[in-house]
Amino acid sequence: MTSDALTTTNIPPRGGPLPAGLLPSPLQPISHPLLDAQGVRLWCKRDDLIHPTLSGNKWRKLKYHLQQASEQGKTHLLSFGGAYSNHIHALAAAGHQAGLRTTGIIRGEAEAVSNTTLSAAKGWGMNLIFVDRQSYRRRQDPDWLGQFMAPDTLIVPEGGSSPLAIPGVAELVAEVPFSPDLWVLPCASGGTLAGLIAGKREREQILAIAVLKGGAFIHDEVCRLYPRAADTPGWQIALDHHDGGYAKFSQEMWQWVQAFNAQTGLPLEPIYSGKAMWGLFRELAAGRIPRGSEIVFIHTGGLQGLAGLKEQGRL
Repeated sequence: MTSDALTTTNIPPRGGPLPAGLLPSPLQPISHPLLDAQGVRLWCKRDDLIHPTLSGNKWRKLKYHLQQASEQGKTHLLSFGGAYSNHIHALAAAGHQAGLRTTGIIRGEAEAVSNTTLSAAKGWGMNLIFVDRQSYRRRQDPDWLGQFMAPDTLIVPEGGSSPLAIPGVAELVAEVPFSPDLWVLPCASGGTLAGLIAGKREREQILAIAVLKGGAFIHDEVCRLYPRAADTPGWQIALDHHDGGYAKFSQEMWQWVQAFNAQTGLPLEPIYSGKAMWGLFRELAAGRIPRGSEIVFIHTGGLQGLAGLKEQGRL
């Protein structure tokens, strides 16, 4: 997908349901010398192909938020994100499609309104409110949120990660026609991981690659979103592949991602899925994944972010 495809022409007229998209999303087999050496079989669950603008885990996380808004008669969605947030981009598109007003509380300066991500969100009718970092930390404070609220407003947490995200993500498991030994996915706010834990079969293992530094908190966040996760075996979070922290990446890692893309034909970005794939291959090289494993890697989308990274001169 190119940034040229990310325009309002990809979204049907206002007032309809969330588009069904390409479901089930395809499974792409991946070939690589390291996989051959380890006797490992790898497939990528191409959720990035679900829809041009509502792709990846964002589509799955928003599905039941929009359903709840409809059931409760809410006409306004309010959420939070950074200046290049995949979630804000997807929420604006989903609200436009569903005929709902949307507001994004954006961490950063108002000058960012012209960037690729936020200009698209504004084009879909999203009201953008810029706040400083200190104010943004209060996004779960009811007193602070009161200034933005109205009876018709549904708050969607940052990243779309709430208990409502869990069933949408869990549905992914049934789309895979076999039971893999291991699921692998990028992890930041914990919502996609929580949904996968809820949906996985008993014998299946999950390896979540934290894409941010200091990701130990994610375990507790997953258990908050899905309390049964605390008693569900077979999942772990790898904390050593953040490559500097959230939205940070080294040239070494980006070069690896580009080479992997050229070799396999799999498009990746360096913030989420690219970093997680890099982390998976580091785990393989270190011998921490059993030989002969069958692995399904979840591509969580986010390719729209490539345009923003180019805007910033980081690619």
